[in-house]
Amino acid sequence: MRIAIFGQHIKEQDFEHLAILLSALEEEKISYHFYEPLYSMLAGSLQTTARGERWNEAADLEDLAIDYLLSLGGDGTILSAVTFVRDSGIPVLGINLGRLGFLAIVEKKFIRQAVQLLSRGMFSIESRTMLYLESSMPLFGEVPYALNDFALHKRDTSSMMIIHCYINGDFLNSYWADGIIVATPTGSTGYSLSCGGPIIFPNSGNLVITPVAPHNLNVRPIVIPDSSVISFEIEGRSEHFLCTLDSRHETITAEHQLAVRKCDFEMQLLQLHNFTFLKTIHDKLSWGIDQRNE
Repeated sequence: MRIAIFGQHIKEQDFEHLAILLSALEEEKISYHFYEPLYSMLAGSLQTTARGERWNEAADLEDLAIDYLLSLGGDGTILSAVTFVRDSGIPVLGINLGRLGFLAIVEKKFIRQAVQLLSRGMFSIESRTMLYLESSMPLFGEVPYALNDFALHKRDTSSMMIIHCYINGDFLNSYWADGIIVATPTGSTGYSLSCGGPIIFPNSGNLVITPVAPHNLNVRPIVIPDSSVISFEIEGRSEHFLCTLDSRHETITAEHQLAVRKCDFEMQLLQLHNFTFLKTIHDKLSWGIDQRNE
């Protein structure tokens, strides 16, 4: 088994957890390969016995015949990992060194247990829908797709924008708002949720369109089939707007013609036994727990 280790920044207080991870990998005789910028960041700060080749880009994962990728950080780190995994089909397991962690489901105290479950094949692989962005002008280089969401947003403190939205060419609505989000089921627990959108189960086959601070109070999030193509026309007093895919953003103008649809490939997430979506919801949102008199 060959593992790629990815992370963007490891805090000093998490070095002990990384040491536990490496120790567990070596006990299970699992070969691991560090993301080069992460390894360079840790050099001199942590004694590792990493002997494998390091990797830098998407092509390296294929060259190294990587079986699984371990993402060290929060959900944002997994979203960054997507830009390396792309359509390779390499499953990703998130170890939560961040905060809430809907995607990075393995908490620090379960790191050794997670490696043991992985080594023994006690997991399932869950396919997650991704979004693909089509634009009349090039955006986001080789990675015009997102695991969580696509969003259009006003810049800084500029006035609200008007977003005309179409589904499969038919007019849906005009949104007078600060922006709009199209989220996958995976992304329904992210930005969309904070703007009042619903939680959608991972394999429900839907997308959700959620306005950001809409001026019209009768406008609400709407759930649509993921076979839909959603296109946009933008108006506003400002000349420039923000277009985002997960944590990445580009500046656009009203001249951009944009459409999003379900991506042709899916992201593969590792689900260890006893680490389910419902358990994550219960743990992260404290559902089913009466805290009124605690």
